[in-house]
Amino acid sequence: MMIRDARKGDCAELAQLINFASEGLALYLWRRMAGADEDPWEIGRERAARETGSFSYRNTVVAEVDGNIAGALVGYPIAPEPDDLDIEGMPPMFVPLLELENLAAGTWYINAVATYPATRGLGVGSQLMEWAEQKANALGLRGASLVVSDANLGARRLYERLGYEAVASRSMIKEQWQNDGKNWVLMIKHPPD
Repeated sequence: MMIRDARKGDCAELAQLINFASEGLALYLWRRMAGADEDPWEIGRERAARETGSFSYRNTVVAEVDGNIAGALVGYPIAPEPDDLDIEGMPPMFVPLLELENLAAGTWYINAVATYPATRGLGVGSQLMEWAEQKANALGLRGASLVVSDANLGARRLYERLGYEAVASRSMIKEQWQNDGKNWVLMIKHPPD
């Protein structure tokens, strides 16, 4: 397995993986952004190809197995002091997510991590998580963090096994997005002393 920086040419796969990681939330949002004649997947690919923004190939690493992309992790450092949230005009479904992200100030934030179903069980997700933790340590951050749905039990078990602890939660605002979860859960893994 090899972990490398994502490239613009990876954007079609990044869109698929971010949709897996978000449990369909990404595609729901891209559909809302799409015009009548636009393909929502094309919007996802365009967003992955951006030079800036949280979901950008620039903030992404991919894991390759036998030369093929098996998974991806989108992550970036969060400033040491929380941002003032300007929720005026912000879609309500993002407010709880940003509130939780603010509680993880000074960490390496794992915005999304996913593997293709065919490559699950090969340790791809664990290797990507280890990469993020090493990045956090190298930058002298207060650990690594992520937000997960309370209904995503498989992912939560993985994160707990890797040493992440649930530290806060917020109620989901779903609009028309279908998900079994009720709450978003912030999990943090602090570096060893």
